[in-house]
Amino acid sequence: MSLRSRCAIAVAAGALLATAATVTPAVANDDWGQTPGNDGSWLSQNSNNSGQSQNQDWGGQSQNNDQRFYQGVVTTDSLALRSAPTRGSQVIRYASRGEILNIFCKVGGPSVHGNPLWYQIADGTWAWGPARFIDNIGPAPRWC
Repeated sequence: MSLRSRCAIAVAAGALLATAATVTPAVANDDWGQTPGNDGSWLSQNSNNSGQSQNQDWGGQSQNNDQRFYQGVVTTDSLALRSAPTRGSQVIRYASRGEILNIFCKVGGPSVHGNPLWYQIADGTWAWGPARFIDNIGPAPRWC
C-alpha cells in the first residue's frame, strides 16, 4: 500500500473519530436519576418532601407510580440473596423476615420449593432472591 493511501486512511479515520467524539452523548450512570436519602434509601430527583414521585409523562400529566421498581416482602427468617439466580451462586447478603425489597425484574431459574421464579433485587447489590420467599406488594414484577 502506498504512502498516499495510508495517509488518506489515517486522515479519514481521524475525521471519523473527531465526529464521533462530538456527537456521542455522555455515559449516564445507572441509578436513573436517584439520589441517596438521609436514611440510606434512594430518592428520585423528581420527588417532593413526602417522597412521592412527581414524574411526568409525555402529556405533562403527573404520575405517582414509578414502574422502575416493584416491591416484595421477605417471608422467611433469613433469605440468602445471591450473585446469580441459582442456589449454588455466591451469597451477597441476607434479608430478614418482613424486610421490604425493591425488585427490578424476574427470571425463570432453578425451582425453589416448587417456584421457578427469581427476582433481581435493586438494593445497590443487584442480588437475586427466590420468589418462593418474597411476597409481592402490589403488581408482580416484569420479566427481565
